[in-house]
Amino acid sequence: MRHVVMAVASLCLALPVWAQTPAATFQVKTLTPETALMAAQAAMAACRDQGFQVGVAVVDRSGLTQVFLRDRFAGAHTVDVATNKAWTAASFRTSTLELATESQPGKPMSGIRSTPRMLAVGGGVVIEGGGSIFGGIGVSGAPGGDADDACAKAGIKAIADKIEF
Repeated sequence: MRHVVMAVASLCLALPVWAQTPAATFQVKTLTPETALMAAQAAMAACRDQGFQVGVAVVDRSGLTQVFLRDRFAGAHTVDVATNKAWTAASFRTSTLELATESQPGKPMSGIRSTPRMLAVGGGVVIEGGGSIFGGIGVSGAPGGDADDACAKAGIKAIADKIEF
């Protein structure tokens, strides 16, 4: 009898959870193409100011490219590299500079380096604001991941007032 009473009591406590119907839809916020373009242009300008010719990609939260810009003398590789850096940042919700450190051989996350498109080198940064993740920005062509990363962050800074709400 005691087990029956405990079972009924447990059921009554759990009933509100069962009674809740999960939402059938959800909303996400995305960057407008104009805002994505503004971020890419600012990132490219930051690199140009330092004498670097780069490619810049902005992807949405799903990793789909919204904008890509390639400076006149940026290498052909910058198209794929910048896009994959942006995709990696958006997909893993972490900067590629941080992933470069955390996925070194021998570290627990080292296996993610075998994921197609994943690039563990600086220059990919998550675009987030107001509690929402909008996507990622990737820069390729500056001399080193740290320089690419700084330019990507300059792109995000240029749109910060538009995405912080």
